[in-house]
Amino acid sequence: RRGFRRARPRPEEPPAAAAEARPVPPPPRRSLCPPSPTTAAGRPSPRRLVKPLLFAVGFTGSAFGSAAIWQYESLKSRVQTYFEEARADWMDKMRPQKRGDFRKQVNSWWNSLTEGQRTVTGIIAANVFVFCLWRLPGMRRIMFTYFTSNPSSRALCSPMLLSTFSHFSLFHMAANMYVLWSFSSSIVSLLGCEQFIAVYLSAGVISTFVSYVAKMATGRFEPSLGASGAIMTVLAAVCTKMPEAKLAIILLPMFTFTAGSALKAIIAFDTAGLALGWRLFDHAAHLGGALFGMWYVTYGHELIWKNREPLVKAWHEMRTKNTGKGGGGKSN
Repeated sequence: RRGFRRARPRPEEPPAAAAEARPVPPPPRRSLCPPSPTTAAGRPSPRRLVKPLLFAVGFTGSAFGSAAIWQYESLKSRVQTYFEEARADWMDKMRPQKRGDFRKQVNSWWNSLTEGQRTVTGIIAANVFVFCLWRLPGMRRIMFTYFTSNPSSRALCSPMLLSTFSHFSLFHMAANMYVLWSFSSSIVSLLGCEQFIAVYLSAGVISTFVSYVAKMATGRFEPSLGASGAIMTVLAAVCTKMPEAKLAIILLPMFTFTAGSALKAIIAFDTAGLALGWRLFDHAAHLGGALFGMWYVTYGHELIWKNREPLVKAWHEMRTKNTGKGGGGKSN
């Protein structure tokens, strides 16, 4: 109003001029992430990081504890079902087979995959499902609230995990899933299926928390999404354990380089991007994932996974006690 008591619109003003006076919303920041429907009001307090920190610590502990129990149950189940599977295979051989059986073809394809490829198939399917949800207009606000991470958002903890399975761009998802598929056999043979799942999920939460800290420090509260932080953990773990392995770019297979050199180049690129304020990727999440992967295969495996015996023993005693009560047998 600027000091005037009343401002009356001029009737002779054309509609085009009035439309030009309206503020034009800014264009989307980049195609990898959807544009924000709302802007954060003011700078959030750093105390908002306390809850995500507690969630990251608690979720990581729960993930590794669940993985230890899962491994115990998996080994127990393999022993119990060994003879049943052998009998089922013998019956399949004796039974006349149908040509062109789709189920047999699917089973044959599934058995041809490595253990690592079978493990990441579920992760890839979850990413594809969430990508399809982004295509539904009615889900856009829910997806932005819970499947993108931002320390100024209303939801803080659940997006730390859900955003790891979220991709808005098809190219972004295809690139991440290709890298995950390529390194799946190496990382699962290195850690095992159960430990890999715990590391992958924990890496997604931890890399998102590092992104929260960087956004609080720089004041750039932009939404982030994608599995890049967790995949950087996988890549860094494999490259740290096998630094002399030869790698190549899919579009330039004639140029090869060692895994150690690739890891150094990626860390240098993300460090420069974080220091210079590049907005191409969430460089803080990439660095957090890479550093977590390097730390885990160097020290974390000995500190966390090797010390799971008390938890597994307590779980075994509880299972044995419950089985004895349920079966009505005598306990010694």
